Amino acid sequence: MAGMPLFVNIEETVSIILFGVGFTMLMLHRNLIKKIMGMNIMDTAVYLFLAAKGYIKGRMVPIVTDGIQDVSAYINPVPSGLVLTGIVVSVSTTALMLALTIRLYERYGSLDLDQILMRAKEDEEV
Repeated sequence: MAGMPLFVNIEETVSIILFGVGFTMLMLHRNLIKKIMGMNIMDTAVYLFLAAKGYIKGRMVPIVTDGIQDVSAYINPVPSGLVLTGIVVSVSTTALMLALTIRLYERYGSLDLDQILMRAKEDEEV
């Protein structure tokens, strides 16, 4: 029974694991596409965590139906709004990062961050 709290909070546990995987990809890989993938995995982990924290079992979506106006019958809409806003921001950020990655590849012929930095220093010297 020592591991029981992990199974009770499975969504939170999975989101922490996903965040760790994304952070590891972001820190350890030199390929820019893999770094972007790591950032997207981290974003997804945060959205899962917010959605899990915002959900309350037995409550409904905050749309007034059947004349029920009691606040205790509905979930908090703020985490859902944060997730939707975050998704829009992360799609925009991903598009910008991919566009910059394409430009870097066209200029330096590589997606490896070390090679790009080395070639950029060579360009400065010339």
